[in-house]
Amino acid sequence: MSIELQILWLFVLAIPIACVAWTITHEALFREVQEYCKTQSDTGTTIWRRKFFYLLTCEYCVSHYVTAVFLVVTRFHMLYQDWRGYLVSLFALVWVANQYMSIYNRLRLDIKHEYIEIKAQEQKVKSGEQGIREIKSA
Repeated sequence: MSIELQILWLFVLAIPIACVAWTITHEALFREVQEYCKTQSDTGTTIWRRKFFYLLTCEYCVSHYVTAVFLVVTRFHMLYQDWRGYLVSLFALVWVANQYMSIYNRLRLDIKHEYIEIKAQEQKVKSGEQGIREIKSA
């Protein structure tokens, strides 16, 4: 496979990896599992238990597991044809997937910020209209 095709595959495969890792660590579909893992990572009786459950709540950590599964399924490798190619692709895919998740998270924050600003402006308008009504009725 040419280097150009490998790079294309890198950026394409990172999309579903980011999607799955984000869904597991952030979306409501797995809320109960997330809360259980968070509780266990905070209150586990041993350091090993706390660290194990922390690894299931961290999007960066989960992206490694998801990437490993994708590598088994797709047999994608970069630069080398042997195990080194899988190792290179593992870390490259994790890095790109985490860049995608960072971009997505930033976009969500921007949208939430705009939504909050809009709600605050609507509240101002409503209170202003209510004040005008009170003045007119007086």
